Amino acid sequence: MKSLILPVALAAGLLSSAPLQAQEGPWMVRLRAVSLQPADKSDGASGLPADAIHVSSKTIPEVDISYFFTKNLAAELVLTVPQEHDVTLSGTKIGTFKELPPTLTAQWHFLPGQTVDPYVGLGLNLTLISDVKLAGGALDLDKTSVGLAAQVGVDFKVAKQCFINLDAKVAQIRSDVKTTAGAKVTTVKVDPFLFGVGVGYRF
Repeated sequence: MKSLILPVALAAGLLSSAPLQAQEGPWMVRLRAVSLQPADKSDGASGLPADAIHVSSKTIPEVDISYFFTKNLAAELVLTVPQEHDVTLSGTKIGTFKELPPTLTAQWHFLPGQTVDPYVGLGLNLTLISDVKLAGGALDLDKTSVGLAAQVGVDFKVAKQCFINLDAKVAQIRSDVKTTAGAKVTTVKVDPFLFGVGVGYRF
């Protein structure tokens, strides 16, 4: 996380020096550094205690595109690149997988046009799971997960079109762990919290 704070700060400085004469439009693009912290919940199974499976946390880049239908109401599409996670069982690494989690939320902005504009959002997360390498190929995961997503955040205006952004989200991401024959072993509830800081540009 610390390694990404300096680039975000530099980008904020560049944005704040942008020309001020342009008017705010309906589009907004944000670039964030996000700390992804899985909930690490899993169902117990025969010979397997509850919450024994953990998915690694990490810091990821995030880009989102927002469109404002009114001063208060916006839709936000959150994007990143595929992320690889380590998977451990009772502290022992058993493999890796990759996930791509685009998220779409509807946001309500409480103080549009003000220097400080807090917002809340609610929507859906679609996670695509690939490159599953668990227990030497003996285990597999579902290829997709669909769940709710919620967020709270705030935009701080630093110039007419430029913002510093703080954002926190939680998303439902869950998958059955199965044998290659298709028998269910357990269900993993990744359900991550995502804490972000970044910059935004409104046009």
